Amino acid sequence: MKWNKTLVLGLIASCSMLTSAGAQPPQVLRMGLNPTYPPFESKSPSGELQGFDIDVGNAVCKKMNVKCMWVENDFDGLIPALQARKFDVVNSAMNITEKRKQIIDFTPPIYVVPIQLVARKSARLQPVAESLKGKSIGVMRGTTQEAFLQKHWARSGVEVVSYQDQAQVFADLVAGRIDGAVQESQTALDGLLAKPEGREFDFAGAPLVDPATLGVGSGMGIRKGDDALREKLLAALAALKQDGTLSALSIKYFKRDIIAKD
Repeated sequence: MKWNKTLVLGLIASCSMLTSAGAQPPQVLRMGLNPTYPPFESKSPSGELQGFDIDVGNAVCKKMNVKCMWVENDFDGLIPALQARKFDVVNSAMNITEKRKQIIDFTPPIYVVPIQLVARKSARLQPVAESLKGKSIGVMRGTTQEAFLQKHWARSGVEVVSYQDQAQVFADLVAGRIDGAVQESQTALDGLLAKPEGREFDFAGAPLVDPATLGVGSGMGIRKGDDALREKLLAALAALKQDGTLSALSIKYFKRDIIAKD
């Protein structure tokens, strides 16, 4: 039986298009982060990303039927990099503040963690400018904690020492190069207080409170105008909250539920 050459070529092309369409990988969602802030995001000894935000991000991508691609960046450059389209979402323990909301959009808060001062027990410091005058306090650069320190303490004789890496903050605190450190309470617990080198340190006073600088919880950041992506993220996060995934991840990392209730 003879085949029309044009027909054969057309059938081959059609089959090729169907095969290609069926083999297409899922859409990629690029998430920007600074992996130096355990237990939210860090690297294992083998170099793999790990942490609460990583697991939440992967769960969101699975709900959205997309592939997560993680893009590392200094924390204080995450918002400029998002605006420059180096990635699509900031997922890096970023607190939601009115100042940041003027530049980018956010999901509602995913979780809320107290922010506290850590210092040597024998120093008997309190998280107020009067107690800290003449002292040096370490903080991660570009964070809401740094904004709080600059607003409330720096003008009152407290030296604010900023770092790119939270591990460097704790190393200098243990070595006596700074007198205290301000960060999320869980980061202090996992990164210092639960370790042998942290036995002489503890939380100093009550958690810090100032919604203007410290925000109202942590969420994912999106470029303004990316409304379709924002709606997909909201739907995925709502589903993960409803089916208990977010709370289960919180219990896994923090032994308590820190997921925002609203």
